[in-house]
Amino acid sequence: MSLLEIEGLTASYGPVRALHGVDLTVGAGQVVALLGPNGAGKTTTLRAVCGMVRTTGTIRFAGRDLAGTAPEKVARLGIGHVPEGRGTFGSLTVAENLRLGAYGRKDAAAVRSDTDEWYSTFPRLAERRDQQAGSLSGGEQQMLAIARALLGRPSLLLLDEPSLGLAPLVVREVFAVLGRVRAERGTGMVLVEQNAALALELADTAYVLEAGRTVLSGPAAEIRTEESVRRAYLGY
Repeated sequence: MSLLEIEGLTASYGPVRALHGVDLTVGAGQVVALLGPNGAGKTTTLRAVCGMVRTTGTIRFAGRDLAGTAPEKVARLGIGHVPEGRGTFGSLTVAENLRLGAYGRKDAAAVRSDTDEWYSTFPRLAERRDQQAGSLSGGEQQMLAIARALLGRPSLLLLDEPSLGLAPLVVREVFAVLGRVRAERGTGMVLVEQNAALALELADTAYVLEAGRTVLSGPAAEIRTEESVRRAYLGY
């Protein structure tokens, strides 16, 4: 059974339709890159999965229909979301942000262990645990957003432009961590990323959106090496 199945998905913001028929499948432990130009509907697709926009069509997670499910319940079902712009709570400390990531968990000892693990993975967060999140650098805020989402122990992680605005060294660090999370925890991911070459290195499968529709899908390795596809859709 697939972890996430999207079929014929449409989504609207008021009278404006942003998605016109998106199809996408994520297997357990699989990384899917969602690519396409600005305005193609990538962010809206992630928001649709999280219950943040009005939709029609089918969204199934672990065999469960998500239609009409509130965002907070979607999170409790095992879907973590790292939104574009990171979405950290700037007035709260690093430690408080991380505690929010585990709000639905009852296993206090395991939460402490997981928190320590993320402090070890991202030492700069440990150094700044009592510092307000809004005062962190962009890279540190992205690390915090990822750690916070993973403290919920999701089986599916949605990432919206994780490399945006980050220095190349920080980007490599963040993507190395994502690779380890997939390998060690079997966490499935949907990765929206303007840096298509970077996304395709991590992904197993890629989908390309254009004007709110799925126009291309296939193994990431094939899409990465197909010159005509790269020129037409990926811009590199």
